Amino acid sequence: MPTDRNIVLFDLFGVIARHQRPGSLDKMAARCHAPTDAFTTAYWACRPPYDAGRQSASEYWTAVLRWLSRPVDPDVIEELRITDIDSWSRVDSRMVAYAQSLRDVAEVAVLSNIPSDHADAFLAAQPWLHRLDHVALSGKIKAAKPAPTAFQHCVVAMRAAPTDFLFVDDREENVRAAQAIGMNGHVFTGRDELAAVIETWLPTRRPTRK
Repeated sequence: MPTDRNIVLFDLFGVIARHQRPGSLDKMAARCHAPTDAFTTAYWACRPPYDAGRQSASEYWTAVLRWLSRPVDPDVIEELRITDIDSWSRVDSRMVAYAQSLRDVAEVAVLSNIPSDHADAFLAAQPWLHRLDHVALSGKIKAAKPAPTAFQHCVVAMRAAPTDFLFVDDREENVRAAQAIGMNGHVFTGRDELAAVIETWLPTRRPTRK
């Protein structure tokens, strides 16, 4: 049952934060002495348990190096870890400002797939996150999108109902997963289009702040 709350739940990367820094995969591949295509395959194939908090950074990078049949060197792992964190460190300042401005008319939260050590670095570098109503980062909550448990975490943590949420993500599969548990959803393509969607969505509801 709705609780008459308006919660805009944002993805980070590809929405408020920028996608991975161009050239980063090439740089990490070179450090592994591996072709970029092979490295990219290993990087993403090994990623799900790391994103979901079921693997440490060391375990993840060990898996990547073994996939590539490269030596497991702790110094190389640390270099890769730091480069990887930096590659996901950029934000879209206009979207940060827009998300914060919405707190005048709605609650604002974040649900993002991000490993635990990346989350620590991102939270330290982006103090505006601490001013939102809730921040759910997959490596910390032990659940990654599109798993239903990731969305259910936000419902429970915010003591809300699924229908109270408008979930915004640039990946259609994640939006469909949110809708499957009862959330409203929007596939993000740009700030102006999103603003129009939110301006349409809010008047259909009671404009409340918790």
